[in-house]
Amino acid sequence: MADLRRRGPGVPGSLDVEEVIDTAQTNDSELVEKKDEKDVPAVRQEISPVYLEEDGSEIYKLPPETAEDFVTEVIHARDDPALNPWTFRTAFLGTGLATFGAVLATIYYFKPQTVVVSTVFLAVIAYVLGEAMSNFIPRKTWLGRFLNPHPFNSKEHAAIIIMGSAACTAPAAIELLSVQKLFYNQEPNAAVGIFLVFASQCLGYGIAGLLRRTLVYPTSMLFPNNLPMVSLLEALHGEKSQVKKKLRVFYIGFLVLFFYEIIPEFIMPTLVGVSVFCLAKRDSLLFTNLFGGSNGNEGLGIMGLSFDWQYISNPSPLWYPLQTLFNSFVGYVLCVGVFVGVYYGNIWHAQDFPFLSQALYTNTSTSTNFTLFVQTAILDENGAVDPLLLAKQGLPYFSCTFALYILATNLSITATFTHICLWNWAQIRPALQFFTLANLKHIVTPWAWNWRFWTASDSRGGVDDHENDPHYQLMLAYKDAPNWCSTLPWWAYIIACGLSYVCILFFGAQYAMTGYQYNVQPVIQMIGGYLHPGHPMANMYFVLFGYNSVFQGQQLLSDLKFGQYTHLSPRMTFTAQMAGTIIGSIFSYILMNTITTAQREILTSIEGTNIWSGQGPQTYNSQAIAWGGLAKQLFSAGGTYQWVTYAFLIGFTLPVPFWIAHKYFPKMRWDYWNTAIIANFIGLLYVGINSVTMPWFYVGVISQWYLRKYRPNWFIKYNYILSAAMDGGTQVIVFILAFAVQGGAGNPVTFPPYWGNNYNSGNLDYCMQNPYTAAGSGG
Repeated sequence: MADLRRRGPGVPGSLDVEEVIDTAQTNDSELVEKKDEKDVPAVRQEISPVYLEEDGSEIYKLPPETAEDFVTEVIHARDDPALNPWTFRTAFLGTGLATFGAVLATIYYFKPQTVVVSTVFLAVIAYVLGEAMSNFIPRKTWLGRFLNPHPFNSKEHAAIIIMGSAACTAPAAIELLSVQKLFYNQEPNAAVGIFLVFASQCLGYGIAGLLRRTLVYPTSMLFPNNLPMVSLLEALHGEKSQVKKKLRVFYIGFLVLFFYEIIPEFIMPTLVGVSVFCLAKRDSLLFTNLFGGSNGNEGLGIMGLSFDWQYISNPSPLWYPLQTLFNSFVGYVLCVGVFVGVYYGNIWHAQDFPFLSQALYTNTSTSTNFTLFVQTAILDENGAVDPLLLAKQGLPYFSCTFALYILATNLSITATFTHICLWNWAQIRPALQFFTLANLKHIVTPWAWNWRFWTASDSRGGVDDHENDPHYQLMLAYKDAPNWCSTLPWWAYIIACGLSYVCILFFGAQYAMTGYQYNVQPVIQMIGGYLHPGHPMANMYFVLFGYNSVFQGQQLLSDLKFGQYTHLSPRMTFTAQMAGTIIGSIFSYILMNTITTAQREILTSIEGTNIWSGQGPQTYNSQAIAWGGLAKQLFSAGGTYQWVTYAFLIGFTLPVPFWIAHKYFPKMRWDYWNTAIIANFIGLLYVGINSVTMPWFYVGVISQWYLRKYRPNWFIKYNYILSAAMDGGTQVIVFILAFAVQGGAGNPVTFPPYWGNNYNSGNLDYCMQNPYTAAGSGG
């Protein structure tokens, strides 16, 4: 059947349903041209009979392929500027959910598989409470009108979500502070800790704000991670007669996962990872390394299955673009081959250390006696490396898989720069025009500056503004947040944020177009290591402000795009983001301090448990010691891990052959290969519960290939709302279980042991347990 894309009313290129039906009845094959009032290029579509469902919604004929298809079909370009988000209800619920999100995110940071708190989870709670306040608070008195001025609307809901999302990612400062406490026995006072968290969170916001014209406004910057949430808001706040089926799908999916997740999380945890190979042979460490994957740092989980959506949806495969899934799978296959080849080839003395681990080990370790490297033994009273103590202790070693993770990450970081320049130069070029000769000349002529920054005009909608994204055009009705709201003085900006600017531009563009968010920590860590050699603590602080600004900048860009999709004014978006950040900083610090005190022994062990794990702070600490204290000895030419550094140079070349091949053989679709993502996934399995990897791909392919291609109508209407429902139901019950039975509020309560719950007697998938890592220190 022919393509018939129904766009929302008032959107450039929209076709009215009634008009289409009348035209179709006249001539099925007639080509219709329609041009809107703003001279948007004509839209030519072949018309065929349209069938409408009972609720009046349209049926789509072809799957969405481009970013334009997604932003006009999956979500709608409609806005009501009269909706007011500046209410007491927004502030009250936003504050509460920011607190809630910060607490949950910090709990998840100390899990064996780091889980991102789904904003869908927060959105569901916000909707229930917002509707309750709207329905039960009377408006007859002035106080009632202040608390409940009008029905709960979509823009209040969007602002609350942004406040919550700003707080629901564990800050990088939490890593640093937990490392100081767990491995250095240092603990700054609460005021210093909280302000450190807040300052590090805010550093990247200014850069993101300056890049919004390049990374937010254009249609090509899709940010697919936002699609489930926007679909949910449209369903919850749309006309009930038109969205009742979407709501039904949401409620069913939410409730099913809410009750189902109790089984793998509490009653039958063996469902976290099921391995036929381990069940067949339970006495082989080789099988554990290859096929185990139900416990943290157990094995690669090859051909394993998981029935725990909490870990499979990390993040949800239902919204990842098919191209990203394809490149990720290629990287996954390479990861298995490289990990196995390096370990069993005994490269870097691999078999003298655990197969999977994020700790540092002494050079006296053996395959039966893993001895942890004690970093304090090589540091003087000022926290710097003492050469004499280092000579006595000897250089440390990584597990080979952790070294490969760093190497793969370094490859992908520089490959990203080349990939974006070759394939997406047109999209990022405007952001680099800042470095033109005219702008640099303006910087060095202070008398030409406009010191009255508060009078700066809106940066959008000028004569040179050719952005035709339908959601962006609707946003022109609102005042923009001026650049000075979110940046530093120019001199501080150049000194502190130059590197972050470039990283946010390139990695933010990759995130926006592919949905894949990079960890650029290694490159920042390397630079810090060579700038401050022999000072691991200084390296951690350098990484905190260098890397975290990039991560936070990407998060703000995603929130700005979410605000554009939901037509929330930029000033409301910025206010909500800052408020959530302040609240999240306070409560993340409080909970980090509580968990590191109560679970210290588990957090410093190698394997941890399937409930608590120190893999996060261990990774941060190991890299700080290696890069900050021993970069020259370990990573420079002639060092043990010299190829980890050479990977930066090699990465620049990876995309070039594919780009050249595409120029000469375009029909072979070499442009489909993203070497940056492939390289990054080569280090995928270095940590965590790896039995979830193949199910993640299975679900993603079913959604983004089968449903999108063969069931496009169902895909457009329900795929993203189902993703939101499953994540929401899962995370609500996981939060409840974390405090009720998993020790979040005291001693854990375990389900009675049986074949489906062997938690206290080995790995959950019945693979042989490594006796040397299970012991914790292994020393």
